Amino acid sequence: MVSGVRIKDHRAEQRSFFRRSALAGFVIVGLVLLLLGRLVLLQVVRYGYYTDQAEGNRARLEPIPANRGLILDRNGKVLAENRPSYQLELVREQVGDLKALDRTLAGLAKIGAIPAADVAEARSAVLANRTFDSVPIHLSLSDEEIAAFAVHRHEFPGVEIHQRTTRYYPYGALAVHALGYVGRINAQDLGKIDQRAYEGTTLIGKLGVEQSRESELHGVNGFREILVNAQGRSVQGHHELKDTLRSAKPHAGEDVITSLDLATQQAAEAAFDGRRGAAVAIDPRNGDVLAFVSLPGFDPGIFGRSITSAENAALNDESRPQFDRAIRGQYPAGSTVKPVMGMAGLAYGVIKPEDVHYCPGEYHVPGSSRIAREGKGGVHGAVDLRKAIAVSCDVYFYELAYKLQIDRMHDFLAPFGYGAKTGIDISGEEAGLLPSREQKAAKYRNSRDRSEGIWYPGDSVNVGVGQGDMLVTPMQQAHIAAVLAAKGTVFQPRLVTGLRDPATGETTAIAPIELPHVKGGTPEQWDVIMDGMRQTMTIGTARAIATSAEYHIAGKTGTAQAHSVAQNERLGSTLPENLRDHAWFIAFAPAEDPQIAVAVLVEHGGFGASAAAPIARKIMDAYLLPRLKTAAPAAPPAAAAKVPPA
Repeated sequence: MVSGVRIKDHRAEQRSFFRRSALAGFVIVGLVLLLLGRLVLLQVVRYGYYTDQAEGNRARLEPIPANRGLILDRNGKVLAENRPSYQLELVREQVGDLKALDRTLAGLAKIGAIPAADVAEARSAVLANRTFDSVPIHLSLSDEEIAAFAVHRHEFPGVEIHQRTTRYYPYGALAVHALGYVGRINAQDLGKIDQRAYEGTTLIGKLGVEQSRESELHGVNGFREILVNAQGRSVQGHHELKDTLRSAKPHAGEDVITSLDLATQQAAEAAFDGRRGAAVAIDPRNGDVLAFVSLPGFDPGIFGRSITSAENAALNDESRPQFDRAIRGQYPAGSTVKPVMGMAGLAYGVIKPEDVHYCPGEYHVPGSSRIAREGKGGVHGAVDLRKAIAVSCDVYFYELAYKLQIDRMHDFLAPFGYGAKTGIDISGEEAGLLPSREQKAAKYRNSRDRSEGIWYPGDSVNVGVGQGDMLVTPMQQAHIAAVLAAKGTVFQPRLVTGLRDPATGETTAIAPIELPHVKGGTPEQWDVIMDGMRQTMTIGTARAIATSAEYHIAGKTGTAQAHSVAQNERLGSTLPENLRDHAWFIAFAPAEDPQIAVAVLVEHGGFGASAAAPIARKIMDAYLLPRLKTAAPAAPPAAAAKVPPA
């Protein structure tokens, strides 16, 4: 103590020491308890989880892609199969850094091993995967590309050629819109599929049967368990437990049996002879689609590999080869609607079969200054219903439509399939358009001129000959022809009729779907319409294609206006092709026992009798003649004199 001041308080220091010691002790005890708790969590509570994690560092499941199922025609002929191909694959960690990757891809393009246009896509694919993954950068190498790489292989470490399988279409573009194709899995596909089921797979069905039956065609992948280190790299062959690893064989996808008849499909496409259009043939007894044509088409095989710039340009040509005209193309029905209109007139009692009307070549719409003329000009004179169908008399049906008016026409035509999708078992179908008062009012709801939305008598006159707003697809037309052939019995059109197990060969048939019967008219009224369609082939607009037929045909030609004309203007062959009329023809045969119903559309082909009907004849010949030769001899076609008088 100096001058009465205490220099050091030992008691206070001791208390402070004890407090700090106690605090340190509590902290140490707390940390020990935390450590013990963590050990219990790791070793006891989450033992199973971390055991699996540790096992994952030792072994990894590597998928083995299943072979895709085949697609067959109705007679078992292969329309789509799998073939070996060679892929160029790259492992990034063996190539080097990003600069080395860019040099490698540029070098591969320079020597012609990959298309230059694919370099950016290949780079993105490589960077999206792990550095040690083998990533495909070119899906299907040609012989020239394989040779180009082989010469320079030593210059590209980390790049190898591997054998895989790819989709192969033996008949190229034949029936491409029906069969579809497979292409790279994209972001949109990933949102719809179980990604685990597609591990090791780069392709998926994109159109037609390939898309609609993807779940059956894809199959079930197998797997093999391989030893890996903590980074996921394979150490197979360097571990004493390699013999205990598991594996499972893949199960190939089911083979899909279609309703298509290869010979009929080939005949149908050849008959178009380079013209644009569509054709559909249906068996009216069950809805089987025998031929499905949309032209021009494209080679489906190009989507299983890198597409060249020339191929890409062709796909985007103004002729729209990727556009499925058979189910998406919507065209005015033209005169093909007349048989159904005639039946509507009979059913509602507006006309009688024997009533004779005079055709002066033009029709003055009552209450209007409008004059509706014969589509091809000329005067038909006295015609009854049968002859009006046979010679395609517009004036007769102008008057009939005026008497029926739109409400009755709409209600009668709808059950036949106008204005509705047929329900065919592939995606993308359009519904066409069946006009009505409500449809027109909705169309012009926002128009400044409200009178545009009013239904006028002239609108009904247009619908009576398949013009105005009325639109149909070739698939709808074939379906309607099948309903006529079966006298009201309706089946949903289908492309797939069965599935076959590739292992056992056992086939599972898919039953046809019968839809509600179309009442139409009485049996006698159905017969009148059938007579009119048969007369079309004997004394009417399509007689030229039926003279040598070995079977009876019932049909109806149609010319759908594709260009609006003034009241007194005549359409001539001098018009540019894109303004010429579309050519239609619908038919079924044999007329007394229909086995095939056909609809043919030739875009801007002119008259249905000269452009579309000959194609339909070749389709029917290809399907019927081989079958008629194995059946009882068919009766010769009826002579014109035996046709009921007009």
